[in-house]
Amino acid sequence: MDIKHLLYFIEVANTKSFSRAAENLYITQPTISKMIKNLEDELGVALFDRSKKQLQLTDAGKIILEQARLIDLAFHNLEAELDHLLGLKKGHIRIGLPPIFDAHMFLKIVSNFHEKYPGITFQLVEEGSKKIEEDVENNLLDVGVIVLPTKEELFEYFAFMEEDLKLVLHTSHPLATLEEVDLSELENEDFILFSKDFVLNDHIIQSCKSVGFTPTIIAESSQRSFIEDMVAWKLGVAFLPEGACKHLNKNIKSIKVVNPTIGWRLGIIWSKNQYLSYATKEWLNFTKEKLGGLF
Repeated sequence: MDIKHLLYFIEVANTKSFSRAAENLYITQPTISKMIKNLEDELGVALFDRSKKQLQLTDAGKIILEQARLIDLAFHNLEAELDHLLGLKKGHIRIGLPPIFDAHMFLKIVSNFHEKYPGITFQLVEEGSKKIEEDVENNLLDVGVIVLPTKEELFEYFAFMEEDLKLVLHTSHPLATLEEVDLSELENEDFILFSKDFVLNDHIIQSCKSVGFTPTIIAESSQRSFIEDMVAWKLGVAFLPEGACKHLNKNIKSIKVVNPTIGWRLGIIWSKNQYLSYATKEWLNFTKEKLGGLF
């Protein structure tokens, strides 16, 4: 048995599928099936119940998965310590970013860091804030950009940006001639929101309820560009952060929302309970310094 066998086992357990695990690991399905069978033979127990439509862990598999994750974490910590010893000559940082976030400025900071430490690589994952928090907590991401507040008992964080959401609608919409609109005036509109993995979904719904109505939601999406396209095709109205409204389709107008305004506050989080590699710590310090000079 080696660490690769355990990593393959963890991926199959997470996906509940040999084919999806093989796809995620960039290997063939027969290869991963053979390695799991070899692991079962070596341990003398079945790890998965293959009789059902979806793979299920056996009781033995559940116990071994728990230990395999501890071994994976220990191995990750060992690699992190080596990053420290190698003086940032190599390393890998996993960062979660919300798709709604206008990442141009953020990517410039990543680029500047890469120029300083060219041996460090990045994995950038687009998810909603709720999923990013979950992945940071489970050590699937090192750091994440999320909508604050966060769970302070689980995460360290620093805030770096605060701005209002703006109403976005088609230029032919009757409200498009206004400079600002009361939130209550949108009671009869069809809303296009980000999916439920996004904290902004909750913010917008709660803000509407605070002025006396529950919004009519006709569509949800995890992609900002798709939401903009739906607005451009007159399917409804949406809300986007002010920074994201700088590059809108010519058929879309953004308008300030008042009484109340709907805002968001962005921060970078990392786990209190996971070991941070030296590369990640250096990136956090570098990013905090750069962002502090921008806001």
